Amino acid sequence: MSRATRLLLVGAVVATPLFVVLWALQAFTREGFRPTFHPMSLLSLGEGGWVQILNFVVTGLLIAGGGIGLGRALTRGRLTRWANVLIALMGVGLIVAGVFVTDAGAGFPAGAPAGAPEMSWHGALHQAGFLITQLAFVAAAVVLAVRFGRRRQWGWMTATIAALVAAVLVPALGDAETLAIRLVISAAIELGLVSAIALGALLGRVE
Repeated sequence: MSRATRLLLVGAVVATPLFVVLWALQAFTREGFRPTFHPMSLLSLGEGGWVQILNFVVTGLLIAGGGIGLGRALTRGRLTRWANVLIALMGVGLIVAGVFVTDAGAGFPAGAPAGAPEMSWHGALHQAGFLITQLAFVAAAVVLAVRFGRRRQWGWMTATIAALVAAVLVPALGDAETLAIRLVISAAIELGLVSAIALGALLGRVE
């Protein structure tokens, strides 16, 4: 494994804790922000919003790089190529979500409307970035589960299926008042799967 490939995989390993820690530092310190109620995207707005924008973009770059690194590190094949492309697409979606900020709403930041905002063009592109990430994750998880199954790597196959199910069910089960925090947990699960597979590749436990 080349040094460049290792660096790409290390970046993917770091992506999940970086994303969660930067979210938490903002979510629990920015005035008026309620972590269980306000979507993480609202942190991109107002004073200090650049931190969350950077969080989306850097995490996206690290995940996209991880997809490339996994494409180089894992045994080559059609499913590996698809997984590589789909994981990289997850990263692209995060970058889009960072570059194009959401619209103010739910009373954050201060002075924002209390309800749902009227969507702007950049808000629509932000939502498109989120959708790209979600669809790419689901597709990547399915491809990886099939790939691991064909290679008889049952532990990785089980972990991938479990991550997919959890990432879908966590946001779906519960009330609207806690949806925001459940989406953060779901995002951590999605990114965490990529980080775990990248670590496995670094340690030689994923073929």
